[in-house]
This record gives sequence, structure tokens and C-alpha cells, in this order.
Amino acid sequence: MNTIYALMDALLPFEWLHYTFMKNALLAILLITPLFGMLGTMAVDNKMAFFSDALGHSALTGIAIGVVLGVGSQMVSMLVFGILWAVLITFVKHNSKMSADTIISVFSSTSIALGLVILARGGAFAKYSSYLVGDVLSVTAGDLAGLLVTLLVTAVAWGMLFNPLLLTSVNAPLAQSRGVRAKLTEYAFTVIVAVAVMMSIRWVGVMLINSLLILPAAASRNVARNAAWYMRLSVLIALCCGVAGLVLSYYLNTSAGAAIVLCAAAVYFVTLPLRRK
Repeated sequence: MNTIYALMDALLPFEWLHYTFMKNALLAILLITPLFGMLGTMAVDNKMAFFSDALGHSALTGIAIGVVLGVGSQMVSMLVFGILWAVLITFVKHNSKMSADTIISVFSSTSIALGLVILARGGAFAKYSSYLVGDVLSVTAGDLAGLLVTLLVTAVAWGMLFNPLLLTSVNAPLAQSRGVRAKLTEYAFTVIVAVAVMMSIRWVGVMLINSLLILPAAASRNVARNAAWYMRLSVLIALCCGVAGLVLSYYLNTSAGAAIVLCAAAVYFVTLPLRRK
């Protein structure tokens, strides 16, 4: 890491990068934002805007169940429960006549309530309240390795799933006629989103995770003219807003996650009038 830090000092001689925790935060943002920029495009196209919100809420339940079962690693308990929760939501959606947003809302409400009930016993919730807003400034060098692996694995899986997902989101019957296993593809996508959310929740926060997934993709959709540029612009917007939000949070002495989301929201509202053109 010392070599990377030295390179950053040479290429980016800014005041806000004099601190190691800011260097780690910048590297984390460069790993997290492309991840959500990619996944957000299909979440928007498939009308799953609140899906990541439900998964974010389930992180609290995953931690709670891990505490009850005596699991040593909170990340392990969050990942396992998040994946199971994502699969269960998708299964119920495919086997119920209720609308997707209703099902997701039911699961979201249930997970956060269950998590709070367990974690708040005896007034112990204060230890876990940091998960609500996250803190990207607390990223360590070891955390960056996990985020890098997550980004690489997701990028490979995304390359395999992008065309089937795109065709399914445009016309599911056509996708099935072309041999695309639509349900299996959707299950794979929800698992990828679950892993991305759980790996990032400590630094983005339960309250902001959904915004980081949806806003860059929504802004990109306002101006993109084809599917390829839709994804590229979403990743670019997420990256730029991530860096801009981090810098603003440093000079304004405020939450980095909230600043990043506000930057993405600003881009969305600026590009909104262009959608009609």
C-alpha cells in the first residue's frame, strides 16, 4: 500500500489527500461506485429500485442473527443472510400475483423491524447504529482488498449476464424464445446485487445504499441513447459523484456518503430536462 500511497501523493498533490484515511476512502470509492453504476442500470430497467433498499435493511437482520448464533464475523452473517433474503424475495415475486414493489416493501419492513428488535434488546443498538449512515472514512487497507475482489468478480459475472438481462428487461417472452433462462438470470442478478450491497453497507450505510445504486443509473438514462452508453455513463456519473462528494465532505466537514448521494441527485435533476430531447 505504501507504493500506492506514494503514487497518489505524486499524481494528486491535494490537501485533502494528505491523510491516509482519505487515501483509503478515495480508493474505496473508486472500487464501490463502478460496482453500483453497473448494477444500477438493470435495477432501474427491471423496476427494482427498492430492491437494494430491502437488502440494505436486511443487513441489520443478518448482523442480529449472527449475534444470536454466535457468528464471529458480521460480514459473513450479512452476506449469507443477504443472499438468502435476495433469493427469497425473487422466489416470492415469481410465485405471487402481488406487484414487485409490494413484495419488496413487505420484505424490507420485516427485515429492518426484526433486526432492530434483536439488536435493540437491552439498549445495545448503539453499537450498530453506524451501519445506518456508514462511514467511508473508516475503510482500511484490508477492506480495500475485499472490495477489489468483489469488483473483479462482479465485472466478470456482469459480462456474462448483461445481454441476457438486457433482453429479459426489454421483452421476457422474446428472451425465453431465444433460449435465455430468464428466472435463473434474475436469480443470479439478485445474488450479485446482494453481495455488492453487503460488501459496501458498512461504508455507505443502510439509509443511503439504495440512492447510490439508483441515482447514477437514473441520471444516465436521462441522456443515454443506447444500452452501451447507458451503462458507461452510469459508471462515469457514479465515479465522478463519488469523488466530488468525498472532496465536498472534507471541506464541509460532513458525511461523505450523504455528500456523494447529493451530488448524484444534482446530476439527475440537471439531466432530467434533457430526457425529453
